[in-house]
Amino acid sequence: MMTTIKKPSLFDALLPVSALLALLALAVYFFGDDSSSGPNQIALMLCAGIACIVGLKNGHQREEIERGIVEGISLTLGAVLILLAVGSLIGTWLLAGTVPTMVYLGLQVLQPQYFYVSCCLLCALVALCVGSSWTVAATIGVALMGVASGLGASSAVTAGAIISGAYFGDKLSPLSDTTNLAPAVAGSELFSHIRHMLWSTVPSFIIALVLFLILGLNHGKQTPTAEITQLLTSLEQAFFISWYLLLPLVVTLFLAVKKVPAFPAIGIGALLGALWAVIFQQELILSQGDGQLSVIEANIKVVWQVMYEGITLDSGNTTLDSLLSGGGMGSMLNTIWLIISAMTFGAIMEKVGLLKKLVESLMALAKNTGSLITTTITTAFGTNCIAGDQYIAIVMPGRMFKEEYQGRGLAPENLSRALEDGGTVTSPLIPWNTCGSYMQSVLLINPLEYALFCFFNWLSPIIGMICAFSGFKVKQLFVQTNQGVPAGKVNQS
Repeated sequence: MMTTIKKPSLFDALLPVSALLALLALAVYFFGDDSSSGPNQIALMLCAGIACIVGLKNGHQREEIERGIVEGISLTLGAVLILLAVGSLIGTWLLAGTVPTMVYLGLQVLQPQYFYVSCCLLCALVALCVGSSWTVAATIGVALMGVASGLGASSAVTAGAIISGAYFGDKLSPLSDTTNLAPAVAGSELFSHIRHMLWSTVPSFIIALVLFLILGLNHGKQTPTAEITQLLTSLEQAFFISWYLLLPLVVTLFLAVKKVPAFPAIGIGALLGALWAVIFQQELILSQGDGQLSVIEANIKVVWQVMYEGITLDSGNTTLDSLLSGGGMGSMLNTIWLIISAMTFGAIMEKVGLLKKLVESLMALAKNTGSLITTTITTAFGTNCIAGDQYIAIVMPGRMFKEEYQGRGLAPENLSRALEDGGTVTSPLIPWNTCGSYMQSVLLINPLEYALFCFFNWLSPIIGMICAFSGFKVKQLFVQTNQGVPAGKVNQS
C-alpha cells in the first residue's frame, strides 16, 4: 500500500531552519571559535533529525530519506578528496621549504601599508589564471598568512583579502567550475555570462581594493625591522631557502591552468613537495626523525608522517614554530566531519521538499524585476546557509527561477549573474558551508573572524541588487519579430 505524501507547510520548512539558527547561535555563545570543532556538527545533525521527523510525518519513507542523505553526501566526495590532498600538500610544502621560501621572499618584498591590497590583487590574478579559489587559498594563501604574521598584520583582514581576491578571480575565470555551472543551469552562454557579471563584479572589487588600501595605510604598526630580521634569520637556520624551492607551486598552478582536475593537480604538487624535501631539506628531515633510523629509513618515515600528520617545527623561535607547523591529512578530518554533517542536513531538507517550500514562499515576494533578481540572490545565499554547499546554492535556485525569468522576458544572463552574486561568492562566509570550512582548515582562522573583511564577497550581491532595482544592465530577452519587442512581459522596477 502506497503512502500518500503531503506537501510540507511553511511551518514544516521553517521548523528545522529555526532550530538550526538557534543551536548555531548557542554553539557560538558557549564555545566561541571552537564551535566548528564539534558543536556545529552536533547542531547540524540534531536539526537533520528534526527535518527527518517532519519528512516522516508528511509520508516520506525512511529508506527514501536515507538514500537522499547518501546522494547528498556523495556530492561532496570530490571536495573531501581535495581536502585530504591539500592537507598532504601543506605538510610536504612546509617540509620541502616551499612555503618557508614564499614567506621569506614575502617578508622582504611586501610592505605593511600595502600588504592587504597586495594580497587581494595577487590572489585575484592567480585565481583568474587557474580558475580555483581553493587552489589559491591552499598555495598562495597559506604563504600570505605566514607573511602577515611576520609583518604583524591582522590575520582576519589578511584572510578577508585573500578570499576577496580568490573569489573575484574564480568568479570571472572561464576555467572555474562555478562559472561554467551557473550559465549551464540558467541557459546562458559562458562568455556572455562572464561579460554580464563584469557590471556587478568589477565595481565590487574596486571598492574592496580601496577598503584594503585604507586599512593598510591606517595600520598602526611600522615595519618591525628587528623582528623581521630575527624571523628571516630563523628561517635560514631552520630551512634551506632558495627560489627553485618554488617549483612545486609553479607546477601545481601550471596543472590548474591546463585544466587538470584539482585532486590530481594538488596530489602531484604534494608528491613533488615530498621529493623536494628529500633532495633539499635533509638536515630538517633528520631532525624530525627519532635518531635511531638510517638516513633512508628516516626520509621514508618523516615524509610519510608529514603527509598524514603534518610537521611540528622546533626551531627555538616560537613565532616561526607556530607559523610553519601543521598540515597533513589529519588536519582536515574536522573539516570533513563538518561537511558531512552539513550535507546530511541539506540533503534531508531537499529530499523531503522543505528547501523547495522555502524557495516557493520567496517567489511570492518577486513582484517586479528588481525584487525577482534580489530574491534569486538572497535565495542562493540562504541555500548556502541551509544546504551548506555552493553547488546546490547555484543549481536549486537556478532550476526553480529559470521559467520565471523566461516568462518575464529576462535574458538568462540575469539569472546566471544573480546565482553567482548570491551563491558563489557568499559560500566562504558561512562556517558550516563546504567553502567556509575549507577556508578555515587552510587559512587557520574562523569564518566568523574573517567574514567581516571579505569586502568583495559582501559587495558583489549588494551591487547586484542595486543593478536590479535601478534597471542598470538588466538584459531583456528579445525574439525575432517585426517590431523587435522583448519576449514575454517585462515588469521593470
